[in-house]
Amino acid sequence: MFTSLLIANRGEIACRIIRTAQRMGMRTIAIYSEADANALHVREADEAVLIGAASATKSYLRIDAVMEAARKCGAEAIHPGYGFLSENQELAAACERENIIFVGPSVQSMRLMGLKDEAKRIMEAAGVPVTPGYHGEDQRDKTLLSEADKIGYPVLIKAVAGGGGRGMRRVDSEDAFLDALESARREAKSAFADDRVLVEKFIVNPRHIEVQIFGDRRGRIAHFYERDCSVQRRHQKVLEESPAPGMSAKVRTAICAAAVEAARAVAYENAGTVEFIVDGSGPLRADGFWFMEMNTRLQVEHPVSEAITGYDLVELQLRIAAGGSVPEQDQIAQRGHAIEARLYAEDPANNYMPSTGLLTHFVLPTGRNIRVDAGYVAGDRVSEHYDPMLAKVIAHAPTRELAISALGSAMAGVQSWPVHTNAGFLTRCLAEPDFIKGDVDTGFIEAHDDVLHGMHQQPAWKASLTALGTQCFRPDTSGGQSPWQMQDGWRLNQPQNLVHAFSDDGETLRVNLKHQGENNWRLTCGELALGVHNVHWSGDGIVYALDGVVHQTQIMTLATDMVTFDNGDAWALEKPNPDAAIFDAEASAVVRSPMPGKVLSVSVLPADTVSKGQVLIVLEAMKMEHALSAPADAVVEVVLVKPGDQVGDGDDLIRFETAS
Repeated sequence: MFTSLLIANRGEIACRIIRTAQRMGMRTIAIYSEADANALHVREADEAVLIGAASATKSYLRIDAVMEAARKCGAEAIHPGYGFLSENQELAAACERENIIFVGPSVQSMRLMGLKDEAKRIMEAAGVPVTPGYHGEDQRDKTLLSEADKIGYPVLIKAVAGGGGRGMRRVDSEDAFLDALESARREAKSAFADDRVLVEKFIVNPRHIEVQIFGDRRGRIAHFYERDCSVQRRHQKVLEESPAPGMSAKVRTAICAAAVEAARAVAYENAGTVEFIVDGSGPLRADGFWFMEMNTRLQVEHPVSEAITGYDLVELQLRIAAGGSVPEQDQIAQRGHAIEARLYAEDPANNYMPSTGLLTHFVLPTGRNIRVDAGYVAGDRVSEHYDPMLAKVIAHAPTRELAISALGSAMAGVQSWPVHTNAGFLTRCLAEPDFIKGDVDTGFIEAHDDVLHGMHQQPAWKASLTALGTQCFRPDTSGGQSPWQMQDGWRLNQPQNLVHAFSDDGETLRVNLKHQGENNWRLTCGELALGVHNVHWSGDGIVYALDGVVHQTQIMTLATDMVTFDNGDAWALEKPNPDAAIFDAEASAVVRSPMPGKVLSVSVLPADTVSKGQVLIVLEAMKMEHALSAPADAVVEVVLVKPGDQVGDGDDLIRFETAS
């Protein structure tokens, strides 16, 4: 076994690898960019080496810098994690030349599986079922359009060198194909330096089920069972679980055997994941799945496989890289159910825009059956240069129902400010009846948009829960004080009746709270009326029931703001300023950047007339494209940016003419 390991990655996966390697007695070496000088993975490693500027292309994606760091520190092995260079054949080849162990598959296996079109040809030859599609070399627009017409809509355009949903577009009609193709190519070029695509049939009601496999240099291949990753947004996984809901023993045997054959076809070594698209229109069938791709690396969701099998997959990776063997298949058994949620730095109330900045307040869940793999702690800074994932939260329990309940409670307790997260969104996903029933496919989020993005974003809702929290958090001042000094709304022979006022974007929101006995309250704000029940103190917050859902709420005071944490959501309301303007006309006279990023395209010129909702600018940030639209019908006065410009959070991009 080698004794020193360089981790060619950052964030939570770097921290996770470091912890296992240190437990095994290895000296761990981190690499970092200028933006990550004080990052958690740097602090946790035994050594750390600066390899470049903040941009990933100038640091984490530089093979020469990674190899120089390994030479400098005498690293015997390199673990690439996932993302960045994890599936890069050149890094694996460089390790071979330098006699450094690459913790991953061989260069040959990576080459064969690295391009989706070549991988599908190999799978077809090996007898693994493959989705119908076009995987040819002719990349002309007319060829791809013609092939899409032959396949039949809907189709899926996918980057040949892609992963993580980047460079992927669903197309429902011929008219939309060329625009989607251009967008997919642009994103693929930016993410993978390769704009080639393939086109394949889009399976209606698809489920995404993958199989964790391991191989060793003796030719032994074993699987660690399946994971269901169907709950996705923008083709990126949100919730992952194992076993897959509705998976029978017969179908499990078939899909796991196909994954093993896929790995055997390329003499696979170390950890890999074989991904299948599965017909979810009815019960799972042994003839209802098709090979999608093979990821030649560790996956983000590997902890759910660890939970149900009891194996540390990173430790197994390291042992196999050092010449060890894969366990016999009959030594790998399933136990219980595990679900993982990906906690992202993004703002669900603002179209899931990435959220960056200092994690001034950051609380992650703890508890029995809960595991947290985090890349950040309170006081760390979230950079716009990298993937927005903050942590993974995993629940493991004897049954799926118990695992869902444990993970839902855990996500409800996440607190982050002023960086926004998707914790509230995840809490609602886990509470959705269709998810609890296991009725999921890759369109789950779109199908439940009204539930998952509903009332909790309304100003009156936010003000009402802030008022309840403010009232119930009011400290007990009765001891030693006159009752005339108390502000608890007490009235002789009448129920408590109080009013709290807050300001949200200049709008004053008044909430009336009426105590109805037995820890019950009625809250009214404008036309909204809420009845909350069984309000009681728990820890440093309150717990109550609202519309049959249990809520955890805590209030934090920051200067003039009241920050409310409620079931994973977070928002700030001000105490109203009577001198503030009710309406800010400038808000509709300018388009501002919602985050730091790079301008990809600008579709208007000065003097153009635009309509509300019309896309004006496409911005790239945190590896994703974001469309910025006109806030109202208007005439463009000036365009302040051009494609290729780097912009900061809040920068003016386009200004409109205003009435004189």
